[in-house]
Amino acid sequence: MILIFNKLEWDEMWEQNVSPELQKFGSDAFEEVLEMPQLAGQGYSCHIELSPGVLLGFADCEYHQDLMIKTPAHKHLIQINILLSGFLDCDGVHPRLGGTRSYFSGSGISPAVTDKHQGGERLSFVNVEIEPQVLESFLDDGQRQLDNIKQLFKGEDWKVAFYPKVTAKVRSLAQELWHPPYRGAAKRLYLQAKVFELLALYLDLIADNQEPVCNLPRLKPDTIARIHHAKEILTAQIEHPPSLSTLAQLVGVSDRTLQRGFQILFQTTVVGYLTQLRLDKAEQLLRQGDVRNRQRQPTVAEVANLVGYGHLGHFSAAFKRRFGITPRQCLAGNKTVFGG
Repeated sequence: MILIFNKLEWDEMWEQNVSPELQKFGSDAFEEVLEMPQLAGQGYSCHIELSPGVLLGFADCEYHQDLMIKTPAHKHLIQINILLSGFLDCDGVHPRLGGTRSYFSGSGISPAVTDKHQGGERLSFVNVEIEPQVLESFLDDGQRQLDNIKQLFKGEDWKVAFYPKVTAKVRSLAQELWHPPYRGAAKRLYLQAKVFELLALYLDLIADNQEPVCNLPRLKPDTIARIHHAKEILTAQIEHPPSLSTLAQLVGVSDRTLQRGFQILFQTTVVGYLTQLRLDKAEQLLRQGDVRNRQRQPTVAEVANLVGYGHLGHFSAAFKRRFGITPRQCLAGNKTVFGG
């Protein structure tokens, strides 16, 4: 079975596993060390805010089974990611990362992407994220106009990504970030210096011979905003949603653009997204009925009707596909196996 999570679910699972006792890095006070959710595998990640707008992360994980993490279109920072072991497949949005191929992205809007991890494979990486204004503060007007620099600042447009070769110097810097020779304030200063050295190296790499790989959807930023508005309308009107044509008119796009936009940005159809909303609402209602002893517990049929399902069998089948358990098991307090 493939475990499937959306990005919010995945992040929340990690946040519930803050592990102060993990001392993989001799954990300083400014570091947050998280243990990998046992459902997915074993390992840990570490996150460090080196200074405002400069973030450094590490992860060393092994997955129990195949895993997919779905991330919708989102605002993106300048990012460097170097895999020291393992590979990452990104469902066609990026080429396969790992081995001799790293990832360097400018800021802007990132398209929806599904990360695919292989069960039994160990994945370890160093990740750097930098707010675009931090880099801008180092540049004068002339430097901002250089082609290799301009590509890193896309604002409300699609970001640009590069895939530089992992040279011996790149790997050495990644290892130095992972194993700093200092503790406390000296460690933080050392890591920040190494992060900017790595950034300078990547800027040099793309100035010399790197071409961006543009595998991005052809949607204008204004269209993206309209599709997000449509999503908000569906979320607010889950019980009585507008028809596809009405929804398209409300946000000012064609039916075809609305459907295409949902597929590009959220990797689902309009109907698929509405189904997801309804099932999430159903799970919430079933859970609330289980824990609020002072209220009458709803029946599965009542919940199905509340979220717009007229056929109980269809509701139960859809619920099990999304959560891995039946509505009756959810009502009884069983934990979901996976999310959609």
